[in-house]
Amino acid sequence: MKEIMETPDNAIPQELLQSCQCIVIVPGMKKAAFIIGAKYGKGFLLCRKDSGTGWSAPAAIMVEGGSFGFQLGGSSTDVVMLVMNSGGVDKLLSSKFTLGGDASVAAGPVGRTASAKTDLQLDAEILSYSRSRGLFAGVALNGATLRPDKDTNTELYGDKVTNRQIVTGTKTRESEAGTNLTMAMNKYSIRNK
Repeated sequence: MKEIMETPDNAIPQELLQSCQCIVIVPGMKKAAFIIGAKYGKGFLLCRKDSGTGWSAPAAIMVEGGSFGFQLGGSSTDVVMLVMNSGGVDKLLSSKFTLGGDASVAAGPVGRTASAKTDLQLDAEILSYSRSRGLFAGVALNGATLRPDKDTNTELYGDKVTNRQIVTGTKTRESEAGTNLTMAMNKYSIRNK
């Protein structure tokens, strides 16, 4: 997030960061293909606190997907998804959902002055971005599924807690790594009430 946001001419527009309800960050999502393709990554989601001025503790998620057709190769990509409305939040906090199926997803605009007002982006529940080999752009992730990473949550928080419990603040223990991510998100997208 820090690397992405420190290049303002090619970053997520500040107005979108300030208006999103949740954010999903998946560093180093792997994609490999030999006729049948697969993508896999682990990351974290954070949601706005009830006051709207700060971010929750991060909850662990997994992204998985597949494709079929003529394809060959592999890559590692950083992915960021902005969840723009409460419908998207409810789906994100469910046990598992599919991007483009259960929730509408669109490639997000980039840059300091990029307009976020196209019909597609206004209707999308989730705006998605990717960064590969230094290039940062909007990307559509249709067909990928997101689900909670229960093992990582237990490792971070010491209890079997759900993603909903973590982002709503009903969990019982703080995580140092989680606090650092929350502070970074507050820095880049704080809203004033």
